Amino acid sequence: MADLNHVVLIGRLTRDAELKYTASGQAVCKFSIAVNRRRKSGDQWVDEANFFDIVLWGRQGESLNQYLVKGKPVAIDGELRQDRWEQDGQNRSKVEIVANNIQLLGGSPGGGGGNGGGYESRSSGYQDRRGDAPQERGPSGQDGGADDGFADDIPF
Repeated sequence: MADLNHVVLIGRLTRDAELKYTASGQAVCKFSIAVNRRRKSGDQWVDEANFFDIVLWGRQGESLNQYLVKGKPVAIDGELRQDRWEQDGQNRSKVEIVANNIQLLGGSPGGGGGNGGGYESRSSGYQDRRGDAPQERGPSGQDGGADDGFADDIPF
């Protein structure tokens, strides 16, 4: 059985992204997001925030850094990575999410206009192959898409 390490989250940035460079010159963009979880406590619903550290490597980190500001809603698609180190004789570890895809959601904080959506970044090693894939066909063998014959049935 193969292992699976895949994380998908939607949340808001808790702070502005921080862009740094490794000794070899590779860009590392780090930020954190809050993801609310709703649970029932007695007769009331309670929101609990979970906080996750996100890392975005390379050119995507450089490109998106300026747009990743506190309060911005984002969708993250990535994988978990555990870093381990020793500090003052104590073993330490930290789990981060390495982002493979990031999509900016909603408008910019403060009503700056524009919807900010639609930008997806790809981490190194991931290539978008959708253009190479054959087009889907409906059950009747016709190409799927906007004109699939259902538009006339919509009452609005």
